[in-house]
Amino acid sequence: QVQLVESGGGLVQAGASLRLSCAASGGTVSSYAMGWFRQAPEKEREFVAAISRIGSSRYYADSMKSRITISRDNAKNTVYLQMNSLKPEDTAVYYCAARRPGGSWPPLVQYDYDYWGQGTQVTVSS
Repeated sequence: QVQLVESGGGLVQAGASLRLSCAASGGTVSSYAMGWFRQAPEKEREFVAAISRIGSSRYYADSMKSRITISRDNAKNTVYLQMNSLKPEDTAVYYCAARRPGGSWPPLVQYDYDYWGQGTQVTVSS
């Protein structure tokens, strides 16, 4: 069973950039499609981005696609989410998730994923 640990969140001002990382252990990240979700206070968890096992396919939520890039380094067992031009409405807990092989592409909903990290807080001040 793979364990996922997110890092890189923090408090930033509007317009800043952050790069979130998701480190996997207990498994080989190249075996999994990976995704990022976020959950703002009193809102449901929502899809942000997904990347296929070898990074050949990527998919982004429309609300953020012009400002984010998902990438992976399978040699380091790590997935990244680069976020630019952050806005106060991007404030949320950001979660990394892994999906075992199989299933449709892109994996857009929580139930598409099998493993989750604990999340990292991103707070954007105005």
